[in-house]
Amino acid sequence: MQSRLATQTFIISDGMCGESYHADITAVDHNDFKGKLMTNSNNSDFRPNEFVVYPAHGVGQIVSIEEQEIAGVKLELFVVSFEKDKMTLRVPTHKATEIGMRSLSSPEIIEKAMTTLKGKARVKRAMWSRRAQEYEQKINSGDLIAIAEVVRDLHRNDDQREQSYSERQLYEAALERLTREVAAVHDGDELSAAKKVDEVLISRAA
Repeated sequence: MQSRLATQTFIISDGMCGESYHADITAVDHNDFKGKLMTNSNNSDFRPNEFVVYPAHGVGQIVSIEEQEIAGVKLELFVVSFEKDKMTLRVPTHKATEIGMRSLSSPEIIEKAMTTLKGKARVKRAMWSRRAQEYEQKINSGDLIAIAEVVRDLHRNDDQREQSYSERQLYEAALERLTREVAAVHDGDELSAAKKVDEVLISRAA
């Protein structure tokens, strides 16, 4: 017998503007909620125009809150734009916190991430496939300190061996997530944020 609880993913593509729209409904009981509005009674945690972090995609901006009916379920959705990736994500308000969407890190957490970058690389004695999986999990965790750890562990100085292709991919993904959030917390200038992160990494090598 098939369970009434289902996980559904809906992707709507807008061919004209090249944007993709994505909404996740996790463990929705369609019989209980059909015809009702599923909403977050305390969605004041997030507001339109606010920058947020979505674990799998990094920093985005809430552009609006809308209602939409999907598979007979009325949902209240945060519309989150990831401008650089030309992607728009629709996140059910009642699931946002549960799936890990969060506000930007505090300046104190940013400084802690910078301190993490200065630390010594901690590379486990394990097969690369296992370590790569752990790094990817950290990058997609949405935890800025964990992301900084990936940057720290995969960074290479000029006098060290070059990164492999897969190492480079993970390093650049982590570096981009870190830089974008540092920029969003401060003045929004990614070039300045990238320079700040680079200076920290260089100072570690000195």
